Amino acid sequence: MTDGRTFDVAVVGGGPSGLTAASRAAWAGAHTILLDRMAEPGQKIVLSGGGRCNVLPMSIDPTAYVTDSSANSLRKIVRSWPLDELRAFLERDVGLRLRDEPETGKVFPASGGGRAVLDRLLALVRRAGVQLRTNCSIRALDSGAPHRLRTEDGGEIRARRVVFATGGLSYPETGSDGHGLQIARSLGHEIVEPYPALVALHCDPSPHRSLAGLSLHAALTIGVGARRVRSSGGFLFTHRGYSGPAVLNAGHVAARAHRDGQSLPITVSWSDRTPDEWLERLAPGRRTVRSVLRDVVADRLVVHLLNALGLLDAKTATLTRQDRRRLIVMLTAYPLPWETPGGFGEAEVTGGGVHLSGVDPKTLESRIVPGVHFCGEMLDAFGPIGGTNFLWAFVTGKVAGDGAARG
Repeated sequence: MTDGRTFDVAVVGGGPSGLTAASRAAWAGAHTILLDRMAEPGQKIVLSGGGRCNVLPMSIDPTAYVTDSSANSLRKIVRSWPLDELRAFLERDVGLRLRDEPETGKVFPASGGGRAVLDRLLALVRRAGVQLRTNCSIRALDSGAPHRLRTEDGGEIRARRVVFATGGLSYPETGSDGHGLQIARSLGHEIVEPYPALVALHCDPSPHRSLAGLSLHAALTIGVGARRVRSSGGFLFTHRGYSGPAVLNAGHVAARAHRDGQSLPITVSWSDRTPDEWLERLAPGRRTVRSVLRDVVADRLVVHLLNALGLLDAKTATLTRQDRRRLIVMLTAYPLPWETPGGFGEAEVTGGGVHLSGVDPKTLESRIVPGVHFCGEMLDAFGPIGGTNFLWAFVTGKVAGDGAARG
């Protein structure tokens, strides 16, 4: 079926970036339609953070984002909507009550979690006068004046401007299957090959299964030499391997290496103590090694490490120089066994996407096909856990929606 009207703006994808883009375009006066392949858009919002939905960070550092594109372009985009103005938009226009969590630097809805965020964003686009069409899968784009979006059922939707906000490949059950990236590639855009990001690491069978559920602070080092990556924060032992912020924020490095047939070494420091500080703490004395270690490191892990070294009942007074050296390595540069990263089905976001050189950072309009804009997870950028990726979605949705409306 062909819709006889020509819209000013068609937004493809109803996640946080698409909902923001559609509402901004419509409030600016553009006759706007929002298309989503699911029966209800925005399901990833509902699932986010186990339903709690960490919707913003309390502060933002553009250098924390990861991209293969220009860091300068990324920085310009992130800073184009100051955090205080974005928060005001969510509180005033969207109608969310937000609460800060200072101990983690995260911002959550005061009640209702992700369901409340989605409901209020949907209410916003309806108030703006956006026409919403669900169960609508876009198969291809025929660029022109106007552009023609061809649907899976043989229909056609015409629009002077198109905003693609179809997401990446993570959480495919919510409708993110990478088809928007295929369309972008067909239009001539360079695509940084997608990879799982903010993803856990697996080791099956896990040599640390007995530690499953143990959470502690740790610092990871992935790789060697000048290209090694460090990440610190919460570390969680799971039945299948490892998770927690320290792992998730560096998991993409392992995922990309694994995709390319490499297995990077990973070492862990189980505390903020240096080797010299541990050497001092483990100096000969009256205490057992276990009692010294559990002052700093969780006892379950201490037992695991000491058992591995055959030192569970050792005393500091009788530790040999070699055993003390071996122990300090286990405490500060523990070789973490891993086999595979989690896949897109469990990755919180997708790395890679449309290279930022292919869009104007002021409007996110394609430099190849005029009148086509990209936003959200489709673009080659992602941030660490803590609300940075919602921020990226909102900011790029605004930039793309405003740019499409002005065009």
